[in-house]
Amino acid sequence: MPFTVIELGYIENTVGKMCKRRSPAQLRDQLRTVFEVKGHDVTVYEERPGWDNPEQWSSLPVAKFKYIRKDNAWKLYWMRRDMKWHLYEMPYDTKALEALIKEVDSDPYGAFFG
Repeated sequence: MPFTVIELGYIENTVGKMCKRRSPAQLRDQLRTVFEVKGHDVTVYEERPGWDNPEQWSSLPVAKFKYIRKDNAWKLYWMRRDMKWHLYEMPYDTKALEALIKEVDSDPYGAFFG
């Protein structure tokens, strides 16, 4: 079952706010952070203008939040240099999206924004 309208509003309110915080108004023509919902995955991307064509923006996946409906839990993934998503091992047990967003935002190990 896809996300409900209420769940999509919750995602916009949590992940969307993080993306807006990471996209300062004075840098939006150089850098922006966006997210995409596909199935039960919410993927965060960092976008920049292309070096060879500034009119064409390139996207780099940063983090993925995956909702497991049967467990009513969120999981966090990060992309390693093998270009595959790997489960991010949290230093504490959580199923809350807000806690996962806080981890991505603070990025203590440089796994998301380097």
